[in-house]
Amino acid sequence: MQVYAALRDAIVRAELAPGQKLSENELAGQLGVSRTPVREAIARLREDRLVEVVPQLGTFVARISTQAVADAQFIREALECAAIRRAAERCGEDDVNALEENLRAQERARDASDFDAFYVLDDAFHQTLCNLSGHPTVWSISQRAKGHLNRVRRLSLPIGDYLTSMVDEHRAVTAAVARHDADEAELALRYHLRMVLREVPRIRSQHPDFFDEA
Repeated sequence: MQVYAALRDAIVRAELAPGQKLSENELAGQLGVSRTPVREAIARLREDRLVEVVPQLGTFVARISTQAVADAQFIREALECAAIRRAAERCGEDDVNALEENLRAQERARDASDFDAFYVLDDAFHQTLCNLSGHPTVWSISQRAKGHLNRVRRLSLPIGDYLTSMVDEHRAVTAAVARHDADEAELALRYHLRMVLREVPRIRSQHPDFFDEA
């Protein structure tokens, strides 16, 4: 599981670049493990559509699929928007305080242009909202489907005032949850989740080799 998580994270961060050929021996050496867990991790990554095998050529990091991004966005929006309605109904003062603390950390990461920290905090914010629904498995299901979307999310962070917009939208979501306004919370979250899709054309123009031809 740790090898899978490490390789998946490396693909999301483009440390293993789209189109890069993967060697089980090299990855095993880098991670300090045998080839068996690497082989098992690569099999799971194939199921996630993050790795592909080309006959006679080898195993490669899959390029970002625009269809897979759209599929993941559909799944994420359906699950998280349902979850946030329950979160708005169930949240207490301590829950709101935890969200506010996360937002303050997001602001610090934004001001420091610490994209890795911001990405982790962004995930933690959304996971907290899912957990507040009383259905924590929503997050794990959503995460498994979001491989290609997460790659785009990570590439979007250095763009202009994107981080500032992210924090502002997170604050709008938090305010609606704090008011126990399920309708407004869902509306604010749905708008926020679609933000990354609006950046796909610009990201694709900046990183054309990262994307498939579709």
